[in-house]
Amino acid sequence: MTIQATRRHLLQTAGLGLAAMPLMVARPSFAQSAGKTYKIALSNSYIGNKWRLEMENVFKAALQMDPFKTEVVGSIYNSGNDVSKQSQQISNMIAERVDAIVMDAASPTALNGIIHQATSRGILVVSFDSGVTAPSAIKVNISQYDLGKGWAEWIVKQINGKGNVIMVTGVAGTEVDLDRNKGADSVWAQNPGIKVVNRFTGMWDSSTAERNTAAVLPSLPKIDAIWCQGGTDGVLKAFISANRPLPPTAGEAENGFRKMMLGIGGHTVTGYSAGSPPYLSLMALELARRILNGSYPKKNIDVPNVFLSNADLKLGVNVFADQPDSFFDDFTAGGPTSPVDICAQAAIDGSACTDQKLIINLPAA
Repeated sequence: MTIQATRRHLLQTAGLGLAAMPLMVARPSFAQSAGKTYKIALSNSYIGNKWRLEMENVFKAALQMDPFKTEVVGSIYNSGNDVSKQSQQISNMIAERVDAIVMDAASPTALNGIIHQATSRGILVVSFDSGVTAPSAIKVNISQYDLGKGWAEWIVKQINGKGNVIMVTGVAGTEVDLDRNKGADSVWAQNPGIKVVNRFTGMWDSSTAERNTAAVLPSLPKIDAIWCQGGTDGVLKAFISANRPLPPTAGEAENGFRKMMLGIGGHTVTGYSAGSPPYLSLMALELARRILNGSYPKKNIDVPNVFLSNADLKLGVNVFADQPDSFFDDFTAGGPTSPVDICAQAAIDGSACTDQKLIINLPAA
């Protein structure tokens, strides 16, 4: 069903401007409006990076557009990556008798107790991005394993199954990092001609990835391809500074990476761009709304990965010359058949779209 309406952790904050800062609420007051409305709260663990800002901004923008502006009274909590604080905030939501909680959790397991309290009281809990293991919570996410695998499969095709590859990984020990690495390693195991000559962390951060890449490059042989979990533009900047040619690169959806894919700035790279989209919050919001109104079954949703090559990029649609390199371009998948289509302004400052329709497609029930 299509909804049409009128218009990551551990990274360093790079401002979208004060207008982009999300509503910070301790104990929200839910004003009732005419007709049937649902109280849906967003419980977010962390707000210290561009991805989280965009995730909250599109959530805020959607609440100002139909069907949400007439059917949902929303509120946003941020816990500063503090499990105890997030648990207390969820306790407050339970006391407010919200109908649903959509959450980006600070821990996959530490919130299971409070989640059980919420669901046992009839409150719907939908987890997205940083998932939880609580069996009573509904899960909305992409397959991180398939993301890492998809990047690696593209590299194999680009270099005909033979060559030197570097892997720039994420935050060690996190489920996302482990799953992405496992996906890539499953591909390398089937292609013995691929040699991973170095594997180091970029911490999902462009400046860290650039610094760490610059440190290892002098000792490395010719690099035929780059596999990068995040900070992709930083890795490429290190190659440029070292006067190294830019090899085929599979990486995240940073604006800086995609601008290089279009040759903006004087350097061009053959790339393959995908990531965990900020619009996961919208998929969770829409799922909660439809479960509450009885139009969709209470089940987990697997959000498809959207990989874009150079030919798929369009300036002003999924890459932006006027946004910083750290801006995440996959706030929208684009097009009426994609998971989510929403305007850039919604991601930038949380304002409602005025020149296009919001589209959210859930998988067939």
